[in-house]
Order: sequence, then C-alpha cells, then structure tokens
Amino acid sequence: MRLTSASVATAEERVVLLADHGGAIGTRLKSEVHGLRTPLHLAFSLYLFDADDRLLLTRRALTKRTWPGVWTNTCCGHPQPDEAPEDAVRRRIDQELGLELTDLECVLPDFAYTAVDASGVMENEVCPVFRARTMHPSANPAANAAEVMDWKWGQWQDIVTAVEATPYVFSPWAVLQVTELAARS
Repeated sequence: MRLTSASVATAEERVVLLADHGGAIGTRLKSEVHGLRTPLHLAFSLYLFDADDRLLLTRRALTKRTWPGVWTNTCCGHPQPDEAPEDAVRRRIDQELGLELTDLECVLPDFAYTAVDASGVMENEVCPVFRARTMHPSANPAANAAEVMDWKWGQWQDIVTAVEATPYVFSPWAVLQVTELAARS
C-alpha cells in the first residue's frame, strides 16, 4: 500500500517501533508513543537547500508536544508502516511546508539519539538524516501553522556557527546532526 499525504492526514499516524538492533517489532499510534519513557522508533530528518546553497531552518510551532518554539532542521517525521523513508520525507515536506524535493539523498543513515525536553517528554529515535534541494528554488514555503511557526533560509556555515554558539536555541537532534554533518564537510 502506497501512502499519500491525504491518506495519512485523514488517519492518525502510526510509528514503527524498533528493537535495539534496529529491526521493526511493531507499530503504535504517534499520539501514544512520545512520553516519559518513549520506546525506540523510526523517524527521519531533512535538510533542504536552495539553488544558492542556503539551508531552510524551521521554528517548531508552540503547540508541538516536544521542543515547542525551538529552531530545527527543515522538517522531521516518521515513516509509516510499509512506507519507504524517502517517500515519508516527500510526504512530510509537502504536509509541513508545501514544497517538492529533488536530489534527495540519505547522508547519515545510522543517526540515532535520545533526548528529554523540559516537560520530561522523551525522544528515542533511529533517525536517518536526508539532504535535498528544492524542486522550485524561488518558491517560499507555505508553512503549516500546526507544525511550523517561522522559517528562514541561512548559509550553512552561519547555521553551524549559530548551533555551536547557542545550542539551546535549536532542537537537540539538530545540534547533533549539524555537528556531525559539519565534521564531514
């Protein structure tokens, strides 16, 4: 079954639960997964660049359950059961920002992290990191207010410097991912 943005939007999302070795062991409703003891599950992160090599950063909506109001990478999400991660990235960028991608590639396939926000909610994810380009470089995002409260294009090195100087302004996964990506550049 191939999922579309519309089919996922009309049904509550499920996340793929993982064993410690990374294999799928089941699913659970997204609304039930993130809590004080979040089980290991599959996610993804996307870093979207434009034709001028600027990165699109987003600020999470204040209504988000974890890390509301913080700046982060372009978008994140969870592949649905039987959905390829690349398809999940394309679905989510459309849902959150109304954008299409080109040159999608997985740049950190084994990235994983655990973090706890100020409210005590835990993230515990195997989270492959993708990089892509906008299909329409001159297009501005059409941000979904339930997901994104603000957005900004920035030069990669400026973002690396900002993450190093003020990590508390960014999501913990973005801090780890930017640091790892910068070390590889």
